[in-house]
Parts: sequence; C-alpha cells; structure tokens
Amino acid sequence: MKRSFTLLMLTVFLTLSLAACRGKGKVGPDAPPDNVPDIIGSYSVNGFDPLGTEYGGNLTVTAGETANTYNLQWIVTGSVQEGNGRLEGNTLHVEWKTISSAAGQSHGTAAYTVTVNGELYGTRTIDGYDGEGTETAFPN
Repeated sequence: MKRSFTLLMLTVFLTLSLAACRGKGKVGPDAPPDNVPDIIGSYSVNGFDPLGTEYGGNLTVTAGETANTYNLQWIVTGSVQEGNGRLEGNTLHVEWKTISSAAGQSHGTAAYTVTVNGELYGTRTIDGYDGEGTETAFPN
C-alpha cells in the first residue's frame, strides 16, 4: 500500500512538473515602461551562456534597499550566483557574480525586459568572454 501511494505521488508530481513546463518557450508582450508588474518572487530559468552552453535552474528576486532595486539569486546548473539590479522603465539592469561553482568564480552583467506577465528575458555577459548569452525566467 505504501509503495502504491509513493508511486502515485511520484506520478502526480511528474505530471504537474511537465504541465508547468509546457508553453514556457514563449513570453508575453513587453510591459509598458510606466506599468511594470511586480517582479519579486521565484522563477524557473532557461538560458545559454555566451559560450553556447545551455543551463536551467531557479531565480529568486527580492526587494533591494531602495526603490526600484532588487537582489537576485540564481541556482543553476553547476553554480550559485548573486546579483543586484535596478529597474529602469521595463528593463532590469543587473551586475552578478558567482558565489559557488566547480568551474571557479565569474561575474558579469545582464539586462532583462519585463513582460506584462512578469516574465524576464534578455541577455547576460561574462566578463572576459566575447558575446552574450540569453536567459528567460518564468514566474513560478
């Protein structure tokens, strides 16, 4: 009986997880610069770094110390990163750094556009590397 319940719960979890991932490839229209939704919360993240490596994970956005500033923390494939951002219109400008990674320390910048649905999409750079990566974050 206990094994059947465990299998049932695992099946429900996987089904809900797959359903939550469906349709996450598209973002909504950009938010008007004077009417941006609240971006505080947790997000599922998908991206490609400037080297073309795909990654995924979670992003948490919390309020900063002053108006329109935010603290960000990513837990992504192989790394934990933290950053500070400033919202200007519908664009979130971020400086980030790695705080834990098997590949060593890195840092860079990001610029995300906020959509009417509260999604974030944009580019990320890694200092010392040419090019930009892309990242999309979907509210959980």
